[in-house]
Amino acid sequence: MQSTGCNGVSWLRQCVLQAARRNYAASVNVTPAGSMGKEEQHLPPATPTKSLEKMRGWQMHSYGDIDELLLSDNLKTPQIRSSNECLVRVRTTAVNPIDLAMLRGYGATVLNKLRCQPGDGIEFPLTLGREFCGELVQKGMAVTSEALKLGARVWGVVPVHASPGAHAEYVAVPSSCLAPAPKLLDDSEAASVLYAGLTAWSGLYITGGLGGVCGATTSAGGGAHKRVLVLGGSGGVGTLAIQILKSQGAQVLATCSENAVEMVRGLGADFVVDYKNSEAMDELCKYAPYDIVLDCAGHGGAHAADLKFDYRQYITFSSPLLANIDQQGLGLGAIKNMVDLVQTNVKSLTQRGGLVKWGFFNPAPHGIAFLQQLVRQRKLTPLIDSSFGFEDMPKAFERMKSGHLRGKIVVKL
Repeated sequence: MQSTGCNGVSWLRQCVLQAARRNYAASVNVTPAGSMGKEEQHLPPATPTKSLEKMRGWQMHSYGDIDELLLSDNLKTPQIRSSNECLVRVRTTAVNPIDLAMLRGYGATVLNKLRCQPGDGIEFPLTLGREFCGELVQKGMAVTSEALKLGARVWGVVPVHASPGAHAEYVAVPSSCLAPAPKLLDDSEAASVLYAGLTAWSGLYITGGLGGVCGATTSAGGGAHKRVLVLGGSGGVGTLAIQILKSQGAQVLATCSENAVEMVRGLGADFVVDYKNSEAMDELCKYAPYDIVLDCAGHGGAHAADLKFDYRQYITFSSPLLANIDQQGLGLGAIKNMVDLVQTNVKSLTQRGGLVKWGFFNPAPHGIAFLQQLVRQRKLTPLIDSSFGFEDMPKAFERMKSGHLRGKIVVKL
């Protein structure tokens, strides 16, 4: 009897251990795309498989210059933390002006409060990178879109306050920031559209109201017969803004440096001038007033009243909003922002008859859909200034720092 009891206990122990092993294997297994049943395609938030536990990525451990960027091959792969998130293996990413600014500490006061979890005041290390093209490898249970299948080639953006960013082998983002990458674009081109494109789209349609309520809340676009002047038409945002506007039937004028005039004209701009040529700049007065002057050159709102022609709206992506808070704190910085905006608008309305507004990047799903639509219609093609390997990320930042870009800077993994 004693022997029989021991055998029974041993048999029970084996059953429990086998069940535990099966449960553990199921919890860490990621089935290849295409081999799942319908009920298995939406994975719950889970730790990546053992092969995905570590990754390569660029980090910064303090604010400063480009030498603060450090490459590590032992970073923890991001985890899906909510049911609406997706994990993407990054193939190509990009360097944007916001990355260089954040490296120097821009927006740290506000962004850190949004970035850190409750009770977690850890600021570093940070991984930059706001856009990417890659492969969807895992998704949460609430991601039900048929377009977002495991193994799909996708493009997406990382919200500015989110970390880690896309300068790494893997990135986790909300499914709303993700969509199937257009087949007409290669990986480098697909990684060059969304951040700058959504910045331009948001400035025109949300801040500027170019397409009315439908333009701001849907992918309808709009703006036919409007007259828009794009300052800085040869950069990442400017080149896409021109193409967006032309696709909607707007009259587009642009400024750029002399050696970029033909390129910008080739994007469809109706009239292009060298911003250093005072006589050519004076010709812009002939087309005034403008429905929108879109500042993609970093002039800021203070530059608006100095223009020699009238406009209804002057929209700049170089607002002092975060910088004021960085310098003076949340309370005084907010007051300074209100004062700056009022003073700038009083001067602008008095001298030029129009309002000064601040434009911002907005990762809206209908904005992504709008850009997808233009790519499919062959009305939008990103320009690539230069391309770098992943190990040469600091060189990509150096290129951004040197300025006078002709499109986007991409980094291939």
